[in-house]
Amino acid sequence: QGQFVESGGGLAQAGESLTLSCAGSGLIWEHMAIGWFRQAPGKEREVISCINDSGAITYEDSVKGRFTTSRDVAKKTVYLKMNNLKPEDTAVYYCISDGPVCLPGPKYYRGTWGPGTQVTVSS
Repeated sequence: QGQFVESGGGLAQAGESLTLSCAGSGLIWEHMAIGWFRQAPGKEREVISCINDSGAITYEDSVKGRFTTSRDVAKKTVYLKMNNLKPEDTAVYYCISDGPVCLPGPKYYRGTWGPGTQVTVSS
């Protein structure tokens, strides 16, 4: 299942952009689906995007048109480009994989979650 380290979070003002990175190890990267999740204070962890082994990408409705997921197989890294950030995007962001298929929610992932990276958006 591999291990993951997220990076790239920080402070941003509304309307600005950030790019998160998810670096993995212990995986055959090109055969894995990678999901991006976030957890805001007091809320449950939610899936916001996933790229499967074929490169198909899905997005949660609230980030469609603003967030873009991409993958660099050679670097074993998946990116989440976040444009037009909003205060409601404030959360800790995580990535994880559990096989070639994107799973419906965080509880389906059996692996160990990384530390996440904090994104804070001010209005």
